[in-house]
Amino acid sequence: MNIFKSTAVYFFQVINFLIFARVVISWVARGQSNQIFDLIYQLTEPILAPFRHLQEKIGIGGMLDFSPIMALLTMNFLINFIIRL
Repeated sequence: MNIFKSTAVYFFQVINFLIFARVVISWVARGQSNQIFDLIYQLTEPILAPFRHLQEKIGIGGMLDFSPIMALLTMNFLINFIIRL
């Protein structure tokens, strides 16, 4: 695998980890705020916001936010696509 593929795959894996961390933080540390939580939210919000908008446009979810699931599935699709190039 060349350096471009390796870097892209690594980037998407880091994003996946950050999204997963955000989900866990939202379950465990509700209402708490510190610099690490704020950083994770700032890094993942630009990725999750389009998926949240799409979710609202389609009309799914209601009180549940499926944007992390949609983002993780998309990131995994991109990782597999890049690896197969």
